[in-house]
Amino acid sequence: MQFTHLDSNNNPTMVDVSDKQITQREALARGKITMSKEAFLAIMDNKVKKGPVLQTAIIAAIMGAKKTSELIPMCHPLFLSSVKCEVVELEKENAFILEVRVKTDSKTGVEMEALMGVNIGLLTIYDMVKAIDKSMELGEIYLVQKSGGKSGDYLRE
Repeated sequence: MQFTHLDSNNNPTMVDVSDKQITQREALARGKITMSKEAFLAIMDNKVKKGPVLQTAIIAAIMGAKKTSELIPMCHPLFLSSVKCEVVELEKENAFILEVRVKTDSKTGVEMEALMGVNIGLLTIYDMVKAIDKSMELGEIYLVQKSGGKSGDYLRE
């Protein structure tokens, strides 16, 4: 088997995308953070000492998407056309869902950027609220959909 990230001498290498076509590519990822009722209400009532949690998490998600290639060794640096975030409150579960949608016109996809944005955004919520609840759980992080590129479209069922 020939690995795509190893060269003929078995040294790590980045995949050569120079022959690929530039196409519009988009990816949507989602993740969830669950916490105590006290932590959830502190966020909702804007009473967390570190500041506005959800707004800060959105900024962090955008920054995380933009820095993906600096943290994942074989990811190509991409010019991102758009990074949009949405937070959904799940009051009955004391949880928040964070969605990150990333777009680019490039030779390679933005799935990792969307997933990185979700992870960094959720970690930011944890960081800002950990004084109230260290038992928060991050989970259900996954790619919802992607479009563009040679492998075509994907929609999670």
